[in-house]
Amino acid sequence: MTRGTLFVISAPSGAGKTSLVKALLASEPRLRLSVSHTTRRMRPTEEQGREYHFVSKSEFGRLQEAGEFLEHARVFDNCYGTSRAFVEEQLQAGHQVLLEIDWQGAQQVRARVPDCVSIFVLPPARRTLAERLARRATDTPEVIARRLADAAADMAHYREFDYVVVNDDFEKAVGELRRIIAGHGEDLNSTRPDLGPLLRDLLAPA
Repeated sequence: MTRGTLFVISAPSGAGKTSLVKALLASEPRLRLSVSHTTRRMRPTEEQGREYHFVSKSEFGRLQEAGEFLEHARVFDNCYGTSRAFVEEQLQAGHQVLLEIDWQGAQQVRARVPDCVSIFVLPPARRTLAERLARRATDTPEVIARRLADAAADMAHYREFDYVVVNDDFEKAVGELRRIIAGHGEDLNSTRPDLGPLLRDLLAPA
């Protein structure tokens, strides 16, 4: 049986990554989403084991010490980790596996699984990113301010990824993700010149 491929998708908060991933999974039955462990509190719209495996800080620490995570990171005072066993089982079974993680975790995954395919999602403009974060009813103003302050630092890592998708037109962005999954995303590489003006806007000093 042919071993599956591991796909890693990262983005700054507010880029629309979660919505894109949901649409991608709905259109690509071959994909298996790896559900991360987290110490973050469960939101009212979430379910245990669907969005995340919600665990205590002590349980997370135990799993980390036991080497159970393919990657783990601390983001906004919470810890996140990917189950090594789940990913390996799915890949061995020939499935395509999708990780929705931050750039720190993506660095770890690339080091441990060099043949993974990594994708970074960017918003179409800094103003759009700020508007998307402000519309979130689940976050406090303080959290929104922190996310905005950290977004530029996150986006500065875009060149570490194989591909970049700009989430301006949602359906187009989903289509571009599908092309990358199918192995036809050469024109979406992270070094393409047309990203220059957008990155100057996104990474300009506040």
